[in-house]
Amino acid sequence: MDAAHAPVLSTRALNRATTARQLLLRRTAVPVKDAVSRLVGLQAQNTRPPYFQLFSRLEGFDPASLSALMESREVVRIVTLRSTIHTHTAEDALTLRPLVQPARDRELNMFRNGLTGVDLDRLASLARELVEERPRTMKELREELLPHWPEADPRALAVAARCRLPLVQVTPRGLWGRGGQVALTTAEHWLDSPARPAASPDATVLRYLGAFGPASVKDMQMWSGLTRMREVFERLRPGLVVFRDENGVELFDLPGAPRPDPDTPAPPRFLPEFDNVLLGHADRTRVIPPEYKGRNGVGNQSYGTVLADGFLAALWRIEESTDTAVITVQALGELGPAAREEITQEAVDMAAVMSPAPACDVRFDTFVDFGD
Repeated sequence: MDAAHAPVLSTRALNRATTARQLLLRRTAVPVKDAVSRLVGLQAQNTRPPYFQLFSRLEGFDPASLSALMESREVVRIVTLRSTIHTHTAEDALTLRPLVQPARDRELNMFRNGLTGVDLDRLASLARELVEERPRTMKELREELLPHWPEADPRALAVAARCRLPLVQVTPRGLWGRGGQVALTTAEHWLDSPARPAASPDATVLRYLGAFGPASVKDMQMWSGLTRMREVFERLRPGLVVFRDENGVELFDLPGAPRPDPDTPAPPRFLPEFDNVLLGHADRTRVIPPEYKGRNGVGNQSYGTVLADGFLAALWRIEESTDTAVITVQALGELGPAAREEITQEAVDMAAVMSPAPACDVRFDTFVDFGD
């Protein structure tokens, strides 16, 4: 079916479809590793967000369960989608990383002026030897590589290693309640696995639609950082269903994927900064009302967000002391008494699991940029 004759899905219908697949309409009792795979990874630019993402999605989530998977090397932190760090299953780390290599090549091209005369194949070989001997920081990589190309930009040398190689951040970085500097080794070395073929674009589109659909070609390209995906969607079209959004944009979906009634209740959910549900589409109005565009972050800084009735409604932050977790909620618009009560209860439940403080104090405020 062509877009002109496809059924129209309202913004609210798209919201419920996506939040259902993102496990945000109701918490689900699935193993943590299965959830990470089902969501095609968790955005992990900072170390704590993956834990909060899973708390809002999984029934009975214990942060220690994700830490245990990291320690056993069943999930890892690696740069993949949109050239940002994600927490992925070991399988996805090995197969998605080569799929998005074109995006890493584009990133590397930005540093070309600092790499004049550098043999990138030799650099990748030297860097692999270094990080597989022992995990190295970016500073150590710069210092080790610079003697081979003393005229090069030291930062560009380390970036080139990171772009050319599938580097993972080794633990204790990313463990719950623990800290550690960023130290890198190859995915193959850390996971004791040979390199794998890249995931197929076709299979990745289907996984994306399962977690974020219905969606357009541009949506998938924004989520993945890949380009020229139209031909993949066209190849898959016979097995997909087609809709339009309220602006006439063609949307693709899996035939059996959930598309709940638009009036399905959506309980409040606290999301961390950079949650993929806020970043997984070119058109983000299915989650972010147009009047709140840009309110959930400034530049590369993103804030924790609260969904109410499925849509962005507030920002939040947590400040912890030895005895109290203070959760401040900044409403972006009017929140009625019932919404405030539900948000308060969700905040208290979150603090009980995600904060060591024995007490929780939930405070509401009007919107003022947390950065001010």
